[in-house]
Amino acid sequence: QVQLVESGGGLVQVGDSLRLSCAASGDTFSTYAMAWFRQTPGKEREFVAAIGWSTGNSYYPDSVRGRFTISRDNSKNTQYLQMNSLKPEDSAVYYCAAVSLTTWTTPAHAGQYHYWGQGTQVTVSS
Repeated sequence: QVQLVESGGGLVQVGDSLRLSCAASGDTFSTYAMAWFRQTPGKEREFVAAIGWSTGNSYYPDSVRGRFTISRDNSKNTQYLQMNSLKPEDSAVYYCAAVSLTTWTTPAHAGQYHYWGQGTQVTVSS
């Protein structure tokens, strides 16, 4: 099993940047695919980004592609989400998620992931 703890959320202005971190513990980090999802009240959890073992194997929806970058540092057991050119519609609770690379087949599907962090709030003010 793996435990996930997000950090780095906060209140920013439109156009600002923010970097979220997700620290993992409890198992071999490099054997997990990692992802970020976000959720606002009354809505389903939305896929934001996912990464396999390396940055070359990453996925994004159109809504964030070109603005957000997912990365991971296997030596630090941490994944990151660099968010640039933030918009009010990016406001949400952001969740870190993980699943074993051996079972990772649908990066954008929340049900694919077995482990979740507690979430960190991102608010983009206009």
